[in-house]
Amino acid sequence: MDTVNKKTLIDKIWDSFASVKLAVIIFALLSLTSIIGTIIEQNVDPAKNIKVISKLFGQAAAPSLFKVFDSLGFMDMYHSWWFVAILLLFAANLIICSVDRLPKIVKVVREPIKPLSEDCFKGFGIKKEILLAGKPEAARSVVSDAVKRVTGFNLAEVKEDNGYQLYSQKGNYTRLGVYITHFSILLILIGAITGVFLGFKGFLNLPEGSTSTVAYTRDGKEQPLGFGIRCDLFTVDFYGNTDMPKAYKSLLSVIKEGKEVMRKEISVNDPLKYEGVTFYQSSYGIVPRGEEKSIFRLRLTPKGGKTEDVEVKSGGSFRIPGTNLTGTIEDFSPALGFDQSTGKPFTYAEQMNNPAVLISFYESGKRIFGGWIFKRIPDTWRLPDGNIVEFAGIWGIQYTGVQVRRDPGVWVVYLGCITMAVGLFITFFMSHRRLWIRLTEDKNRTRVVIGASANKNKAAFEAKIDKLTSFLSKAPEGGR
Repeated sequence: MDTVNKKTLIDKIWDSFASVKLAVIIFALLSLTSIIGTIIEQNVDPAKNIKVISKLFGQAAAPSLFKVFDSLGFMDMYHSWWFVAILLLFAANLIICSVDRLPKIVKVVREPIKPLSEDCFKGFGIKKEILLAGKPEAARSVVSDAVKRVTGFNLAEVKEDNGYQLYSQKGNYTRLGVYITHFSILLILIGAITGVFLGFKGFLNLPEGSTSTVAYTRDGKEQPLGFGIRCDLFTVDFYGNTDMPKAYKSLLSVIKEGKEVMRKEISVNDPLKYEGVTFYQSSYGIVPRGEEKSIFRLRLTPKGGKTEDVEVKSGGSFRIPGTNLTGTIEDFSPALGFDQSTGKPFTYAEQMNNPAVLISFYESGKRIFGGWIFKRIPDTWRLPDGNIVEFAGIWGIQYTGVQVRRDPGVWVVYLGCITMAVGLFITFFMSHRRLWIRLTEDKNRTRVVIGASANKNKAAFEAKIDKLTSFLSKAPEGGR
């Protein structure tokens, strides 16, 4: 009691940080805030999270609760000061707990195994006895060979008054496995905090043919990339004749010092990485009034002739090879539908769900026929006179939405994950095993007393000892 009362303030603070109770409290805080951060989507348009909150608490309370959560930093939780503070508190608790307990474990690890007295053999949890033929001088080599063959132990020996004692240990360093795991957690925390303060996460809507040297953070601030990124092409595929997108891809080029240094097609799970910056495919859309500056790609196949690809601007004209027929692009719709009652065309979505182009065909200056040609409906490609005009696509009207991330701490996180896997393997699948064997003479025979211990997985080690005694009993020099 006097020792407790004499503790200084620093000692009390140290004991508080070394407390397992504090670790439990910190874990609970991290778990609770992480659950909230999972439910509330981070760094997105406020309307999305207001919709989520309205489902949980009702539409009336959603706007007010959103403001409260936003003021507390839950819309960008992993960059908030209080979440970083919890991580630092967790790191301090982990370090102090390790430092407080590690010296005792290191002492056990470094302590060499020594022979034991006869009384110590009585207290082993794993204890076996067997009689072997011959005297201890002859039996010790038999026992040593059997132990090495069955358990892999290399035994040391010491001469005693009435025989020998053999002893060894394996896996003494496995006691440090839990501290390797602790170290891995610290590495992951260091990597995460490095990413928070030295990295950035933003977005970029990049139209086809455009180049940008900056990305934009959630609050609209420009973040220089150090190079240019250009969208050369964007494509989207759909499931059958539905409007459900199956895959969307962007062909991106990296421009540095006026030269193209890298080109890669990215998809949702296949990003582009350059100089520590990663571009993830995340969304897409249509540039407002983008069709006015876009290029329509048509594939022309005259009756009995060869196919030819042409590119035409909005309002421009083209001629079908081998004929006097010319076509003029009159209108465009990214998602064309027809009213069932009136038959009038209308655009039902601001996405390239069902793109169609309106083309009028002329001969000698006179309009012969015209109509909508759909990109996804081949039946509309064939003209009344048998010529084929395929709407192959339109370039320059769509933009690709990419998430942009620079995280200099990601390699530290990867290293921490690898270290954690090693630490967990050592902690749960390896153990510190110690073995002592006394060989004493007993009426011209040798009594073998085996004592063993393991700090983990005692049953597996005991099975090894059973296998050893079985092996010895079946040997030519064996006994009972």
